[in-house]
Amino acid sequence: QVQVVESGGGLAETGGSLRLTCTVNGYSFNELALGWFRQRPGKEREFVAAIARRGATSDYSNSVAGRFTVSRDNSNNIGYLQMHTVEPDDTGVYMCAAVPGPWGGKSPEDYRYWGQGTQVTVSS
Repeated sequence: QVQVVESGGGLAETGGSLRLTCTVNGYSFNELALGWFRQRPGKEREFVAAIARRGATSDYSNSVAGRFTVSRDNSNNIGYLQMHTVEPDDTGVYMCAAVPGPWGGKSPEDYRYWGQGTQVTVSS
């Protein structure tokens, strides 16, 4: 059974930083493309960032581009979402998703495995 686990969420002030991590059990990490999604209060789940299986390619939503950085360390089987200059509108549950293959994409339907999510709250 494949298990995706996020951690690192919490409370940050406007303009601050947070780093989320993503680990996967039950599947070779370097065979999985990763995606980060979030669900903000009262809104549908939305794409945040994605990174290719080997880490050479990444993509971001317009709302986080330039502030967030997605990365991965395949030697240690861990993925990251570094969040800088956070805003109250970034508040939500952040989820890591994974799919076997070189690239996942921007749609939740592109991913097979999901974590439970980690709460990020940004105070004004």
